[in-house]
Amino acid sequence: MENAVSEASPIDVAAPKARRTRQARIAWGDRVVTVGGDAPVRVQSMTNTDTVDAIGTAIQVKELAQAGSEFVRITVNTPEAAQAVPYIREQLDRMGESVPLVGDFHYNGHRLLTEFPACAEALSKYRINPGNVGKGDKKDKQFGQMIEAAIRWNKAVRIGVNWGSLDQELLAQLMDANSRRARPWEARQVMYEALITSAIESAKQAEAIGLDGNQIILSCKVSGVQDLISVYRELARRCDYALHLGLTEAGMGTKGTVASATALSILLQEGIGDTIRVSLTPQPGEARTQEVVVASEILQSLGLRVFVPSVTACPGCGRTTSTTFQELAKQIDDYLRAQMPVWRARYPGVEGMKVAVMGCIVNGPGESKHADIGISLPGTGEAPAAPVFIDGEKAMTLRGERIAQEFHEIVENYVERRYGGR
Repeated sequence: MENAVSEASPIDVAAPKARRTRQARIAWGDRVVTVGGDAPVRVQSMTNTDTVDAIGTAIQVKELAQAGSEFVRITVNTPEAAQAVPYIREQLDRMGESVPLVGDFHYNGHRLLTEFPACAEALSKYRINPGNVGKGDKKDKQFGQMIEAAIRWNKAVRIGVNWGSLDQELLAQLMDANSRRARPWEARQVMYEALITSAIESAKQAEAIGLDGNQIILSCKVSGVQDLISVYRELARRCDYALHLGLTEAGMGTKGTVASATALSILLQEGIGDTIRVSLTPQPGEARTQEVVVASEILQSLGLRVFVPSVTACPGCGRTTSTTFQELAKQIDDYLRAQMPVWRARYPGVEGMKVAVMGCIVNGPGESKHADIGISLPGTGEAPAAPVFIDGEKAMTLRGERIAQEFHEIVENYVERRYGGR
């Protein structure tokens, strides 16, 4: 047995593969957010307010940014919405929020970017859907007008293809070509080809007009997990543009969260993807920021980013019939997330802190020792005592009815002591 162990090769440590794409720069004022290349995978979100409501939209943009969104996309669909964009940007600047704004354009983007230059200037990136820029002879002209606006104002562009609004002329051409094959492809495979061809050909067209290829980001969004994986694997193989990932309509609640986490995690592990969005349909009363929380958790779970201190908590079993540890775990998690907008600036490195809130003696002390700070609460039938571990060592034992409040205070003091002097 000793020889077998000594001769064994070490088990590979799993890690996402390196990404190999160009790098775009998306800026507002002094704030520059890089995308692609060696930049971190970025989190993007989108408002669901009426863009004409400049105050309401600015407030939601700030909420999304504070939750961790590094770009926020807004709908620009009417002249009134285009007129509101500079005021949204102004309100954000007054609030001290420099998050870049992305304008989402369909059908009339060429007119809005041309007729409302203040809108074109206030945005940091334009999202263009090649399937919705025009038909026939108008298509190339109107696409060109949008690219020329990006060149004039030095803006990045996401060319975002969507299977719900594919270029029908291109799709028809590919379907005709497929019918002449000795062994025709499945209809779904033709659709994959149409998505990828539309994105890459549009990017090359934009470069031919004069847009810096580094400033182009591509996306080919679909709703199915396996479809997304198939499309992006091939898209990444064929080009080196930065790529934006996301299911076009993930759905609500658990379904949307699981589908997004499944698809995005597989691709990110393979080194595919430079920005992500989790397109959740908010449940009644749910904050729009939930999509940012899920996106951040995906990246943090893969070890690609660190956004907030992690809270480890056991799922509970027959040993933990008390809900005390569940309530404390939620309180601590909610508290840490709420503090992060301030803590990021005040306590550098705090986002890497690990907290454990465990429910009984089985794994409680061990998990707590592995965390920066942890507590092992008493399980059913155990003595009413909760040992607290700090930096791997038992520091104290809490007793009585104020265990939760006292541990909350211990966490606050630990953060101040460990991260406050940096």
